[in-house]
Amino acid sequence: MSEHFGTLSDGTAVHRWTLERAGTRVRVLSYGGIVQSVEVPDRDGRPANVVLGFADLNGYLAHPEPYLGALVGRYANRIAHARFQLDGLTYALEPNNAPNSLHGGARGFDKRVWEVEPVEHGLRLSRVSAHGEEGFPGRLEVSATYTLDASGALCLAYEAVTDAPTTVNLTNHSYFNLGGPGSGGAGGHELRLAASRYTPVDADLIPTGELAPVADTRFDFRAPRKVDAGYDHNFVLDKGVTDTPAEVAELHDPASGRVLTVATTEPGLQLYTADHLGEPFTPGEGVALETQHFPDSPNRPEFPSTVLRPGGVYRSQTVYGFSAR
Repeated sequence: MSEHFGTLSDGTAVHRWTLERAGTRVRVLSYGGIVQSVEVPDRDGRPANVVLGFADLNGYLAHPEPYLGALVGRYANRIAHARFQLDGLTYALEPNNAPNSLHGGARGFDKRVWEVEPVEHGLRLSRVSAHGEEGFPGRLEVSATYTLDASGALCLAYEAVTDAPTTVNLTNHSYFNLGGPGSGGAGGHELRLAASRYTPVDADLIPTGELAPVADTRFDFRAPRKVDAGYDHNFVLDKGVTDTPAEVAELHDPASGRVLTVATTEPGLQLYTADHLGEPFTPGEGVALETQHFPDSPNRPEFPSTVLRPGGVYRSQTVYGFSAR
């Protein structure tokens, strides 16, 4: 089901689509591929929205920087000094997170209107990112398919092809609060991550290149424990890159009983505890679990590669599963 959601200043219409299956209801916007809401039941069967979002289009336009629920790219996370080299050429990007580039630049995929077509149990979003858009090389044809499976899990599948060598790293930037609106934030949630290492960062949140062990540090979530503040870090998933999604994380809200599981093909997961969220939200009101390749990979040949070449196909899948106990 689709409905008119608003109009941009240039007259472009934005639509909202509703998906519903097996007790899960998801609303998706054509603007930014945004997951506006995800309604799932608690242990007593009472549904509530478990992602942060705005009620209208103006909210997203007035508060773009949290990237609430958005499809971010062409490169999710940070690229140091807003530049990288590929095949001997240097590409200058938009330094929208000075001195770095963040989430694809000042007008990344999260601020574009996507073409949307229904598919079985979901939607296929697509667009063409022109050569030179936000400084990235290559004409990129990209799609993101959002579906609900028989269990009510939200499945995200990304694909892209290019006509010139480029770099690609896509993710969804939903903030989860499994307690629902008015529950007081995600600080009481318990997190488990299948990650024995993480990537330490410098003052600009750029990885130093080290893959540090989480043992005996505050980064050790291998056994479930409460998520406190102060995280905006990439975790190196033990499974590495996989062809099919493998479970890597579980987030549990003891108060409501809701459980979120995350399965992905990606080698990394960015844990962001939303310490800098502004009005109308409060710091720590949600937690982001962004499946991804590592930050600054284009400048780190020792990291898993994010290079896409003509003739190749970029593929990435992430599954958000919901239950209660």
